[in-house]
Amino acid sequence: MTKAEAKELKVREKQEVPTDTEQTRPGPVYTPDVDIFESETDITLLADMPGVTTEHMTIDLCDDVLTVTGETETDGEASEEPIVMEYGVGKYYRQFTLSEVIDQAKITAELKDGVLRLVLPKVQKATPRKITVSTG
Repeated sequence: MTKAEAKELKVREKQEVPTDTEQTRPGPVYTPDVDIFESETDITLLADMPGVTTEHMTIDLCDDVLTVTGETETDGEASEEPIVMEYGVGKYYRQFTLSEVIDQAKITAELKDGVLRLVLPKVQKATPRKITVSTG
């Protein structure tokens, strides 16, 4: 496989979350596709959540578990009948377990054009230093 073939855009159908628990609200729940990138200073997570607005999104952090939820709504009028719908209307749900490497107090989130960007900064390591020994 050439580099060009490897970098081609691959479209996948949205998949509903398989769940053993019973839902208390009607409608499908989807797992957003996620890309994760790491640098020396942070981990960046990009989650595809088309149709979700900041008003319908929740990001919770509890006991080292980051939970992302969102909900989409139809754009049409109640009297309109949809002809073509390219993405499903419903809820998004995804959880991530964070390690001690992440500085949880400095996590930032931005939603733009249906893509959620979470920046998870790493804890700064102790600066190496030389310790002098004195005579007593």
